[in-house]
Amino acid sequence: MIKAIPEGYHTITSAITVKDARKAIDFYKKAFNAEEKFVMPGIDGKGIMHAEILIGNSFFMLGEESPHCSSKSAETLGDSPVTFFLYVKDVDTSFQQAVAAGASVVMAVEDMFWGDRCGTVKDPFGYSWMIATHTRDLSEEEITRGAVEFVQAIDNKA
Repeated sequence: MIKAIPEGYHTITSAITVKDARKAIDFYKKAFNAEEKFVMPGIDGKGIMHAEILIGNSFFMLGEESPHCSSKSAETLGDSPVTFFLYVKDVDTSFQQAVAAGASVVMAVEDMFWGDRCGTVKDPFGYSWMIATHTRDLSEEEITRGAVEFVQAIDNKA
């Protein structure tokens, strides 16, 4: 019987558009230990129309801009409103690995009010990645109180 959701996939699978998919795949391998699972060349034999990589236990799809598609890369648009949230076993090591691979630091790694230790990087293709390790289980009340204190601290700096 054919499964409605293919083996190994989750209900939501991210897909992005980049200018150079080969370069992006190579970066994600270095930054996030991605595994290349499938690559479909462009119909003209140039570039990559569609690729699937595995980061941790999640598939991640990407393809290049094409005159046959209406999607544009974050590079072409100048930014992206999308942030990928990546849970890892050791955020500090994974964060430094991403930076060493070419990501730029957006927010340094720190302990957050919701119980994660995390930091944010931007990849060379314009997409943000919040990398985190869950470190503490907190109640809703503790998280809410922490959020209020977090926002107050930001307001006091302004």
